[in-house]
Amino acid sequence: MRDFLNPAMCKWLGIALAVIIADHLTKFWVTSMLDYQEVVPVLPFFSLVLVYNSGAAFSFLADAGGWQRWFFIAIGVIATVIIVRLLKLHAGQPRMAFALALLLGGALGNVIDRVVLGHVVDFLYFYYRSFAWPAFNVADSAITVGAGLLIWDSLTSKPATPDKAA
Repeated sequence: MRDFLNPAMCKWLGIALAVIIADHLTKFWVTSMLDYQEVVPVLPFFSLVLVYNSGAAFSFLADAGGWQRWFFIAIGVIATVIIVRLLKLHAGQPRMAFALALLLGGALGNVIDRVVLGHVVDFLYFYYRSFAWPAFNVADSAITVGAGLLIWDSLTSKPATPDKAA
């Protein structure tokens, strides 16, 4: 337990918690303001739209009959355990720890939706002419930014050098 109480871990877990709170506050706001599938244009390329996703990214397995809810919850829980372990190992590496905190907050934000609602609430909808990106949410954004930072970190970090004394 004391591993979670050290200042570095508290900071990263606090960021994950902030992502979860921001995700759920925005979802609550959208669900209280819009009817299901209602579209509110905001900019020429962006609208708010309330949709539910029982699948994964890009509605993968959305029509699978219900078993996917528990499958994606299990994946989210397993990912959470792995991310927390990685966060403990890399708490002193700011870029990697920040990326992991974003992934953790995003994963838990969507898992909470699946447990409580049976689906994920999506509402951010970007498009240009005939191209439209599937609607997503704050948790999805955090996951995407976190994954991007992990890739960037892996490409720009210095490789570990073997200890010559061993």
